[in-house]
Amino acid sequence: MSTAPDPAPEPRDPKAALVFDDPLDQQSSDDTDRGWGERPGAGADSAADLKRFLDEKPPHHL
Repeated sequence: MSTAPDPAPEPRDPKAALVFDDPLDQQSSDDTDRGWGERPGAGADSAADLKRFLDEKPPHHL
């Protein structure tokens, strides 16, 4: 009775390690003011200010 040697097992992808750090020690994107009220490319142009005002105005104020 002859048995063929078992093929070498294929290497498995390493699993993501569990991290038990305190999540409150890290700053999240919600902890910053970045992105609040900012518009990309907004300048001191009065036409752009008017457009922004009209875009953000609630419909019951028209």
